[in-house]
Amino acid sequence: MIRLLLSGSIGFMLSALGTKLLIDVLTRQRIGQPIREDGPQGHMTKAGTPTMGGLAIVAGASAAYVLSDLLAGGVFTRSGLLVMAAICAAAGVGFVDDWLKVRRERNLGLNSWTKMAGLFAVALLFALLSRQWAHVHTELSFTRWASPGFDLGAIGWTAWAVFVILAMSNAVNLTDGLDGLAAGSGIFSFAAYLAIGFWIFRQTDVVNGDIYDVPHALDLAVVAIAMIGALAGFLWFNAAPAEIFMGDTGSLAIGTGLATLALMTNTHLLLPIIGGIYLAETVSVMLQVGWFKATGGKRLFRMAPIHHHFELLGWRETKVIIRFWLIAGGLTALGLGLFYADWINSVELVK
Repeated sequence: MIRLLLSGSIGFMLSALGTKLLIDVLTRQRIGQPIREDGPQGHMTKAGTPTMGGLAIVAGASAAYVLSDLLAGGVFTRSGLLVMAAICAAAGVGFVDDWLKVRRERNLGLNSWTKMAGLFAVALLFALLSRQWAHVHTELSFTRWASPGFDLGAIGWTAWAVFVILAMSNAVNLTDGLDGLAAGSGIFSFAAYLAIGFWIFRQTDVVNGDIYDVPHALDLAVVAIAMIGALAGFLWFNAAPAEIFMGDTGSLAIGTGLATLALMTNTHLLLPIIGGIYLAETVSVMLQVGWFKATGGKRLFRMAPIHHHFELLGWRETKVIIRFWLIAGGLTALGLGLFYADWINSVELVK
């Protein structure tokens, strides 16, 4: 418990301090975010806002993870180190994209294929190491490795893990379009994995035996709360009206962090529920593109991702953000409820 408290508080303080420092430095250097020309016109006033705030999130979370282990006498685990390394690597891909955007003074960074190649390399390396080094289960799983328990095999699980990471990182990237939306939603999602990791740690070899088989669950919970603290520290300055944006540096790190935590805790199929906001944003883009092509240029939504649709309906930006946060909180509760219900059922089966 001490490690968790230390990780969250250190992550918050370092991220908040780092974010303030970034704002000051980037403002002096006149390094700001270019705004997409086809976006809502109300967003044009945000042009020039400092970006790459994801650097503070990742630095704060990484330092919190390391310091909490050192200060509380914990032990670094392979699972925790792999998840933290994947977060940092994905942030690196996002940083290159953000840097190219501000250098070119256009909302064009890495081309889509180059960015996907970078994320693919991160995802593939994580998938291989998590299986060979951390010995993660290769079953397709909902709430634990034996549920439903369909074994994908080494190659199948590797492909599945790569897909989950790529899908989630891009989904969070699409969600990052309003002040504080991705950061606030991310806090709820990581809170789910804090609860799942701590619950697995507490239930191991208690009452019904080790039904989860996640030996490093506590360390994964430390990673989750480190991200929660770092996101909260960043949100202090990112809340509307935002003083800084996280950029792809932050959004790709958040998505990768959630995906890797789901993979390491054997809850991959629960992730679409916990991260339902990101799924909805992605599906809205897919539907918009599909409908546009099928109908010869007609739009299903006024604009995609779907948060822009509600803006163009006349909702104030803060209303869209807060309502999406509420939905994210509800989905987190639903996901945790399903996770707990499966535990209750597993105890009854054992009895």
